[in-house]
Amino acid sequence: MQYVNLGRSGVKVSRIALGCMSYGDPAWRDWVLPEAQARPFFEKALDLGINFFDTADMYSIGRSEEITGKALRELARRDEIVLATKVHAPMGDGVNQRGLSRKHIMDGAHASLKRLGTDYIDLYQIHGRDADTPMEETLGALHDLVRLGMVRYIGVSNHFAYQVARAQYLADLKGWSRFVSVQDQYSLLYREEEREMLPLSREEGIGFLPWSPLARGFLAGNRKGSEGQTTRGDSDVMSRNLFGSDTDLEIVRRVDALAREKDVTASQVALAWVLHQPGVTAPIIGATKPHHLEQAVAAVNLPLTAEEANTLEAPYVTRPSTLS
Repeated sequence: MQYVNLGRSGVKVSRIALGCMSYGDPAWRDWVLPEAQARPFFEKALDLGINFFDTADMYSIGRSEEITGKALRELARRDEIVLATKVHAPMGDGVNQRGLSRKHIMDGAHASLKRLGTDYIDLYQIHGRDADTPMEETLGALHDLVRLGMVRYIGVSNHFAYQVARAQYLADLKGWSRFVSVQDQYSLLYREEEREMLPLSREEGIGFLPWSPLARGFLAGNRKGSEGQTTRGDSDVMSRNLFGSDTDLEIVRRVDALAREKDVTASQVALAWVLHQPGVTAPIIGATKPHHLEQAVAAVNLPLTAEEANTLEAPYVTRPSTLS
């Protein structure tokens, strides 16, 4: 395993982060693993050198945080792992049980700490945009969480680059905590963050954490056109709406061809491409089968030449932003 700094912060994270949305309550999503089936994945991740674990309050409506927190309390030293969670999505029917107001951020942080069974969160991320709350209110609340010792670092997810740039400016102006990371969708099939977010991240020293680096499994070969070959593939409507064009299929074909040439899996090639992109800190991968973790970690050291990368990239055409 390789370890790198999270943005310009001093904390070091593994180049692969384990995304914990896959662990929680199967009633929430049919592909989610319950606690007993989830635990071996935390054991395996730690054995492979992964120290970075990412969840969110809304995953299985809190159950993912509970399972993640319990497993890591029992399997790892708290000071050796970097634990990340998020706030923004609805956690109930109440009008104040969502968004990025000071009230919901404070309530959300306390609730996440309780579910995780820890007294601090390493990386607390805002999970989406809230047009009803001024950014100053959100940033002030996040900074107070840092000052109180409840949170060590703050991050942002699913925002436009101009919003992140403005937030960093406001933080500097007010003397508040800056975002050390940004978590956005990025893969060979979705490269829109190369326009503004990745250049901004590199210039500002913000760690970039790609979610869905395998395009929701499409690049791993678990789709045939619009049909899934896995439980998640069958039920993932978002994936079918996003991916499946002739261009996407051609990129998948090239990934498969290079994987055969290198005698590795398609997912390893696709993940290696993401890892090689300037500014990328740690792709967030989901794992519901043991080989998912092993292949992801192996991709960290898989070389790609500039010619190979160009071959994979060449068919790509600009697509609408998922943030629109």
